[in-house]
Amino acid sequence: MAKLSVNINKIATLRNSRGGNNPDVVKVAIDCQKFGADGITVHPRPDERHIRYSDVYALKNIITTEFNIEGNPKEDKFVALVLETRPTQVTLVPDDPGQLTSNHGWDTVKEREYLVQIIDVFKKAGIRVSIFVDPVEEIVAAAAATRTDRVELYTESYAKNYVTDRAAAVREYVAAAAMATKNGLGLNAGHDLDMNNLQFFNESIPDLLEVSIGHALITDALYYGLENTIQLYKRKLRKA
Repeated sequence: MAKLSVNINKIATLRNSRGGNNPDVVKVAIDCQKFGADGITVHPRPDERHIRYSDVYALKNIITTEFNIEGNPKEDKFVALVLETRPTQVTLVPDDPGQLTSNHGWDTVKEREYLVQIIDVFKKAGIRVSIFVDPVEEIVAAAAATRTDRVELYTESYAKNYVTDRAAAVREYVAAAAMATKNGLGLNAGHDLDMNNLQFFNESIPDLLEVSIGHALITDALYYGLENTIQLYKRKLRKA
């Protein structure tokens, strides 16, 4: 069964909109784990518009499952943060500093030399490394040469096209996942996965290890409650 890592960025966005500490991201992380989440994901950005760097240090002290920190390693502050907090996993994402949300993966062919060097930094610190990639077989195959432990498939196009033709929407992901397995890479996925499209994606990708879901899950929690929503998502990840 693939693990569900809950991205709590949106909780921090809500908190920051009013100042103070309500909602408390640390308490939410504790509760998510209590409610069944297999991990907690955060994606601090340089402007700290949602998760703050101070949040990451506080969260590290209460994580009892797995801690996944996403971000761009070309930001020196991010690298220092990860090395100081030593999460279970770091997910490397090629975001621009002012980018609203992630919208593409690494070019593992052109960026190979850089990725080899930076991945080695994290692995020497005992941190599992995943890199964000588009569902392109060549890109996934080249990712293996970077010595990353896993790849995270960027699933926006799947989510966008799922409503019109789900078989066509998932086809390139099935091929990319097979390439990852062939090259000995662990397989994660994330971006715009939700209650509607998650189960089919999970059923189509037999080697899926982990999904990271934030925006859709937090939105659903407004209607169903956080505990119930986490359990609803976990049901979608059960293999038939």
